[in-house]
Amino acid sequence: MAQDPYETRVVQEEIVQTPAGIDAAKVERRTHIDPSPAERQLGTLYRAKQIVWLIVGLIVALIALRFVLLLLGANMDVGFGGLVLAITQPFVAPFLPLFGEQQARIEFSDLIAIAVYLLLGWGISKLLEILLVPRTPPTGY
Repeated sequence: MAQDPYETRVVQEEIVQTPAGIDAAKVERRTHIDPSPAERQLGTLYRAKQIVWLIVGLIVALIALRFVLLLLGANMDVGFGGLVLAITQPFVAPFLPLFGEQQARIEFSDLIAIAVYLLLGWGISKLLEILLVPRTPPTGY
């Protein structure tokens, strides 16, 4: 039998008395709440979307940094510029032929790459919602 994802939470409550002397007793109330299956599924969705947007955000930030460094004329052959160029090259390579740029002063393809990765992140996020949001129970039966 499948478990209803909208069933209520399980709440367990206990009261503990511990002696702290001859006549004294310390009373402690402990409450434990188990999330429902729907709440666990939403938690998984939330975490998955956080991971997707972390990855997309890092890629977009690095490509934007590349764009700014090239725009300002930074030396991309050494040091930090070389590191940024090496990390971002695989992400912008598919877009470089769009405008015939190879390390030009302004790479408009970087802006296209940023837009594409943001759209990709949005699409993955929506797909995760479709797959992981608990379905509402049917009504009218």
